[in-house]
Amino acid sequence: MNTTTKTIVWVVVILAVIWVGYSLIKSSEQSSTGPIKIGFIGPLTGDAANIGQSSRAAIELATDEINKAGGINGRNLEVIYEDGQCTGQVASNAANKLINVDKVPVILGGLCSGETSSFAGAAEQAKTVVLSYCSSAPAITNAGDYIFRDYPSDLYQGAYAADYIYTNLGKKKVAVLYAKSDWGNGIKDVFSKKFKELGGTIVAEEGYEQTSRDLRTQLTKIKAVNPELVYFLGYTEASIPGIKQAKELGLNIPLFGGDAWDDTKIWQDAGTAGEGAMYTVVYTPLTEEYKNKMGDNAATVCAPQAYDAAHLISEVMKKIGTKTEDIKNELYNTVYTQGVSSEEIKFDSNGDLVGANYIIKVVRNGKAEELK
Repeated sequence: MNTTTKTIVWVVVILAVIWVGYSLIKSSEQSSTGPIKIGFIGPLTGDAANIGQSSRAAIELATDEINKAGGINGRNLEVIYEDGQCTGQVASNAANKLINVDKVPVILGGLCSGETSSFAGAAEQAKTVVLSYCSSAPAITNAGDYIFRDYPSDLYQGAYAADYIYTNLGKKKVAVLYAKSDWGNGIKDVFSKKFKELGGTIVAEEGYEQTSRDLRTQLTKIKAVNPELVYFLGYTEASIPGIKQAKELGLNIPLFGGDAWDDTKIWQDAGTAGEGAMYTVVYTPLTEEYKNKMGDNAATVCAPQAYDAAHLISEVMKKIGTKTEDIKNELYNTVYTQGVSSEEIKFDSNGDLVGANYIIKVVRNGKAEELK
């Protein structure tokens, strides 16, 4: 190779290095100035779809507010929405896409406890932050260092319901009808333990598959043991026929549910069969501004927590950036007081929401209202 040829080769190499370096710089600039993408998982179809759609609407509202206020240090927040269908396998597939394809630093979700449980391990391994706005199963407490929730554990709800039913309603013999899911099993165990400690008797525990729409067999067994009340833990699509079937079978005793019953669709569709039913739900200090913007979706269970989750994550990223380890560490130190779901959001060493306040709602004329 002569001197001229060598010179040409070196010039080409130098130009190539300069071009690659320039391209990398431009790529870096684009990645640091483009939108910040995070994920969402919740039931947009199937069981609890009404709750999932309301939660999505709340996050969309929060995202719009965040971006109109300047985004996250000048960058827009963009949410990639995935349908978890309140089912473990579907939610797991959605999470794998968000983690491995979209490479989001944060996933808001899942909604159903079974959704969150299905992908918590993968998220923990990938060091992807998970902030669930609705999953309440006690088992999620130990899901991992990167797993958080701004919705309280059912350790609170189950105990609160047991005490209210035993002390305030004076019911001493109770049957439990529950969905065989992370949420249903978790709250059932807490409730039964507390109710027995108070001196009550669980006369029957009847589980059903979450996808079941015919609960007559379980309800017939419950009727045979003559309880004073049925503690009915079900998502929307099973609760509607279950409530109707209880009345059809002549089970004329109070029905008492969990927070999943805070879905207007249940009481619209159950009709007169739902009259007088009661349930527990987290108290949320909704602002008038939030209620006006969300309209009919404002009070739907988990939507306020979803709204706050988006705002909370944006505040954290404004402060420390998008590195997942930094987000995780900052969440443990965060005390958020500008929310609509709780007067204060802070997390314990397990990523659980600290504290919980519950209220009782009762169904009257097809609508649920707070029992005063």
